[in-house]
Formats: sequence, C-alpha cells, structure tokens
Amino acid sequence: MEIISYVLEGEMEHKDNMGNGEVMRPGDVQRMSAGTGVLHSEFNHSKQNELHFLQIWIEPKQLGIKPSYEQKAFPTAERQGQWRLVASEEGHEGSVSINQDMNLYAGLFNAGEQPTLPPARYAWLHVVNGEMEVNGATLHAGDAAAFQPDEAINLTGKQAGEVLLFDLA
Repeated sequence: MEIISYVLEGEMEHKDNMGNGEVMRPGDVQRMSAGTGVLHSEFNHSKQNELHFLQIWIEPKQLGIKPSYEQKAFPTAERQGQWRLVASEEGHEGSVSINQDMNLYAGLFNAGEQPTLPPARYAWLHVVNGEMEVNGATLHAGDAAAFQPDEAINLTGKQAGEVLLFDLA
C-alpha cells in the first residue's frame, strides 16, 4: 500500500522499523510504501494540542516492493492561490514520489478566487476545509466530487479553504 499522510493542524510523530522518526507539521506530506511489510506508528506529538491530518491509502502499481519512506514540507506560500504538486509517480517538481500513476495537488484559495485546474485524466476533488463552489454545487469541508477525463471543472472559493486534487489514470 502507498500511504500518504498530510498534516492539517498540530504535529504528528511518525516512527517505523526502518529507522525513520519524524515530526510532521501543517503542510508536510509523508509517503510510506508498505511494500513487503513495515511496522509503524503515527501519533499526536503534543500532549496539549489537537492533531488533524489526512491519511490517504493508494493501491500501488507494483506489489511486493521494498518498504520506503519520504517526507517533505510544502510551506503555505507554495500552496496559497495556486496548485502545488505534493505527490507524483516520479517525484516531479519536488513532490514526494509514489508507486502509482497519479498526481496529488494541494491548494489554498480565498473567497472569490477561481483557480485554473491542472489537466487531469480522472479527477477527485476533496475540500479539506473552507467552502468551494464546484460546477454550481457548494462543497463544504470533507465533501468531494469525481470527474471524468476532460470534464469541465469550474471551481470558485466561497470561503477561504484548502483543496486537494487527485489526478488519476
């Protein structure tokens, strides 16, 4: 399994039997390829503050690979008002690499912004927080929409928020 963790609020601590031990903060993306097997844990690094993160499981293109781990920070400035590639098959544009033909973009958009979407094959748009209008429908935090290849996607920020865009084969 390809496991992508994305911290929204707080600090998440990761430990595994490959010797990795990291603390993730908002905007950080971690990719762990479980491959042939790995023992790991993720937990709240703080005793006082809440932790809110997304953990996304993607079926790998190739099974039985050696387990691996990668983590990168994507500062707010790199995501504000634009799409930032955070995960891709070959780690393009400084993203974490993933064992699957997909691209994952993150963007932070203000009310009234109409971001241009990168070309997608199949797409899954997930509203992390805030409120977005997508093809005339209002999506709130936790809502998502699926799109076919070449289907028009008109996106407008109704309330400042963060959006993830999955470009899928």
